[in-house]
Amino acid sequence: MKEIQHSLEHEDHSLKSILRQPKAAWAVAFACVVAFMGLGLVDPILPAIAKQLHATPSQVSLLFTSYMLVTGIAMLITGWTSSRIGIKWTLLLGLILIILFSFLGGFSHTVNEIIWYRAGWGLGNALFISTALAAIVTVATGGTAGAIILFEAAIGLGMSVGPLLGGGLGSISWRGPFFGVAGLMAIGFLAILLLLQGVPKPKRRSSLLDPFRALGHRGLFILALASLTYNFGFFTLLAFSPFVLHMDEHGLGLVFFFWGILLAITSVIIAPKLQERYHSLPIMYVMLSFLALDLAMMGFGVENHTILVVAIVLAGGFLGIMNTVLTTVVMNVSPFERSIASSAYSFVRFTGGAIAPWLAGKLAEWFNPAIPFYVGAIAVIISIITLMSGKRHLMHIDS
Repeated sequence: MKEIQHSLEHEDHSLKSILRQPKAAWAVAFACVVAFMGLGLVDPILPAIAKQLHATPSQVSLLFTSYMLVTGIAMLITGWTSSRIGIKWTLLLGLILIILFSFLGGFSHTVNEIIWYRAGWGLGNALFISTALAAIVTVATGGTAGAIILFEAAIGLGMSVGPLLGGGLGSISWRGPFFGVAGLMAIGFLAILLLLQGVPKPKRRSSLLDPFRALGHRGLFILALASLTYNFGFFTLLAFSPFVLHMDEHGLGLVFFFWGILLAITSVIIAPKLQERYHSLPIMYVMLSFLALDLAMMGFGVENHTILVVAIVLAGGFLGIMNTVLTTVVMNVSPFERSIASSAYSFVRFTGGAIAPWLAGKLAEWFNPAIPFYVGAIAVIISIITLMSGKRHLMHIDS
């Protein structure tokens, strides 16, 4: 580990060196941008889908739940798959599934159809995203750190552009964003097929039990549990807030565009600078505290349009820093291979993301629209308590 850190310290992290990449790296990065568009793409069209297909907020929120749940479960098989068919063909298989199910989603006539197609989309997303970082690290120039920054930049760009594109296409028809993703992913598929060459298969075939063995490590298990409740708060904000903003597709797209821009800036620029000066655990305590206060503010001001918009955009900054720091410590906390640790961690954390959208809609139906945000804030506080309770197993994460 020390040798790896020493080599990273001496890599060229300048923007110029990071941008000087071969076509293969840019092909994977472009596909990553589109893949992460899928996360926020449906945000601006959730109210439109609910209105036109006569569905409740909790029913429409299942578009997030099915997507996240299948993505999480599929993370358990991605390492097994890529170690047998190779990184490139795992990427292409994931892209084919995303293209197929997003295209079918555009032809849906009921909410249940879209929910099932989003589940298939989630399977493709898991296969692609879990393998994309390894592909970029393999083909990029400028060292591992530069490749990771390129990957994080692609994620941030996708998260910010997704809602904007969803709002633009959704203003024409709620079906538009589904067809838009299918078309963009088809371009990504061709780019990777033609440009990504010479990526070797992993030397060792991983077992389906490897992620479960990794969760036996106390430090990784604590981080996974903390991320489960953290993601509960994250996706309460992402999936339920469109229903209380009462804005059209363009308006929602702009709000979440600025949310995504702040997320991208903080994850790629601010988070690494904070990690250079401070330990990871205190950073996570502070960001989680800010996020809990932000969600509580949304609950308190659920009838105030200005408070909601400001809180959503600010949350992008807290989430960007938290995501980068949490991902970094997950990669360092256990002795397991990074791909295995990531699969195990993602399996647990996506469960929190899957539960939150549906439950938020139900809580609003049972009580009032403020309650989901208060519950989300409590979930984030539980994340802080989880990290504090397992502190002795995490003391080495910055070593």
